Amino acid sequence: MLPTLSSFIPLPFFLFLFSILQSINAESFYDNPDQDPLPQVDISASADRKGKEELDKLWGFDYGFSGISTFAHLPHVKCLTAPDVPFDIGIIGAPFDTAVSYRPGARFGPRAIRAASARQSAARGFNPRRGLNPYISPLTILDCGDIPLNPFDNLLALKQMTSAFLELGSRSPALPPPPLASSFSNTNPATTNNPWPRPKLLTLGGDHSIALGALRALSQIHNNQPLAVLHFDAHLDTWHPATYPSAWGRTPSSDFTHGSMFHLASTEGLILNGSSAHAGLRTRLAGSDWADYTSNPIEREGFLRITADDIDDLGTRGIVDQILQRIGTEVPVYLSLDIDVLDPGVCPGTGTPEPGGWTSREVIRILRGLEGLNVVGADIVEVAPAYDGVGEQTALVAAQVGFEILTSWVGRWRGEVERLEKEGGGGVKDEL
Repeated sequence: MLPTLSSFIPLPFFLFLFSILQSINAESFYDNPDQDPLPQVDISASADRKGKEELDKLWGFDYGFSGISTFAHLPHVKCLTAPDVPFDIGIIGAPFDTAVSYRPGARFGPRAIRAASARQSAARGFNPRRGLNPYISPLTILDCGDIPLNPFDNLLALKQMTSAFLELGSRSPALPPPPLASSFSNTNPATTNNPWPRPKLLTLGGDHSIALGALRALSQIHNNQPLAVLHFDAHLDTWHPATYPSAWGRTPSSDFTHGSMFHLASTEGLILNGSSAHAGLRTRLAGSDWADYTSNPIEREGFLRITADDIDDLGTRGIVDQILQRIGTEVPVYLSLDIDVLDPGVCPGTGTPEPGGWTSREVIRILRGLEGLNVVGADIVEVAPAYDGVGEQTALVAAQVGFEILTSWVGRWRGEVERLEKEGGGGVKDEL
């Protein structure tokens, strides 16, 4: 029989030792005599006794990883149902992707771009290349939410997006016209010298077909005049609907795709032929010849074609110069950027990737050189986060493109105000 602990230690002493150990153990788990007492909180100073300014100071800041996901932490207003809330620039989502010819998924683009813009904010938005913060200016910028587009009927969705763009783009801006803008007219914004006669919309797509709805709306806003189109894309997107062969025939719904919308827009008289440009092209063509260029009057007469390879010979400055020479600085321009203009090694999260594209640095550099254009509306399309990398690199690039567009809009506005001030002998105050 093996000896027990009690054989060597008397029972009373054993019980005494056990009680001491138990008390030490209990104290180490439940007592901390060296800990300072918790500070007392004065709960009498309740939130309803604080003014808004004080509350904003306490709680009005968001880190990049906190807050509800809006673009650059901008205030969110469902602008389509809030006509009494004016704005100068609206970020509007168009979650639509049922007009694609290859991989779907761009309906989730607006959500991904907003999330990727989280490190942008008024507190950290100064753009050194332009010397301004687009989120701190007299211009009111809002995240206007999304257009609820029908995912089952493409023609109905087209009607919805056109109506939404027209509704928002026809409103008066938040910023009143400067005193020198004497010719400002609510009915004729195209001929006013007011530097901001209408709100501008930056649309987050969605597939590229949304550009047709935007052009239809903008043409009406600008007195049914055509607009120049600056189109960053790997693909032409001016294809005749018959380019997609089908033994079953064509319908109006099948004609409306993300590769035909500029063809449709041109035939409707929405695009200013001779003053529009493609940039970044590297698409394959149909058949065995150049017919997509030579037999298509839109391509033959309407667009300057700048290929992705041209950047090797011209550089970014040469690309900028060609675009400015083609379009000029006065005509209204719709800027449409398909994220597949970038190489899929940089931006894999898109529906129709084409190798051999531009880098994000090159695209950003080109955009920065185009502030002189009279851009009245813009979109960033074809971001499909399901195909993006774990680092969300495609959405990050799209968010940066949005930042550059906003910077250029605010910069051009500031330049126009300064011009009016000089012409009027100081009659306009530059609040930036």
